[in-house]
Amino acid sequence: MSPRPRDPALRAGLLARAAKLLAEEGPSALSTRRLARELGVSTAAVYTYFGSVEQLRYEVRLDGFARLQSRLEPFDSPDDPVAALAGMVVAFFDFGMLLPHLYRAMFVDRPPEDDDAGAATFERLKAIVQHGVEAGRFTAVTATQAELCAAQVWSMPHGMVTMVLSRAVPADAAREVLVDMASRMAIGYGDDRHAATQSVAPLTAARRT
Repeated sequence: MSPRPRDPALRAGLLARAAKLLAEEGPSALSTRRLARELGVSTAAVYTYFGSVEQLRYEVRLDGFARLQSRLEPFDSPDDPVAALAGMVVAFFDFGMLLPHLYRAMFVDRPPEDDDAGAATFERLKAIVQHGVEAGRFTAVTATQAELCAAQVWSMPHGMVTMVLSRAVPADAAREVLVDMASRMAIGYGDDRHAATQSVAPLTAARRT
């Protein structure tokens, strides 16, 4: 007898429910028994897709970063690296607003040391900084500082998402602050003030319409 084909919808449902449990109740709430009960399947079905709870947690993070990557991808190899950096920052923030449970699960607890789920996202941000350096926009950034700057860029949307999810600030205000921060960061990296303002202007205009 041939093995029963896997159901992509069931796998997606398991990931979504696991993300919600991690976000709302923490890692201790996640178990194969609870997932099976809440989705009306057997524990064997859970193990069919994920060999362990640890693997499931990792897969939740992988799924989250894959979705985030798809939102950042349109900004690769830009003509205007400052506009692309601002666009990435806002796309990162919008992802957190659209999928808050998944976002919380991606960052809910300290991942294992060998967890590299977010590595590609970081490299994408680093590449945007490097584009800015190569295009002569980020004149205050040396080639060896791109990684440091990428960490700073990452901290902007993550900080704003965290503040909104904790209800410290409303989403609309956070997004507006984020666009302004992107412009000021570009200026701090050495970009011309007028050029930076023009680069982020479409995001500001889009917010007002």
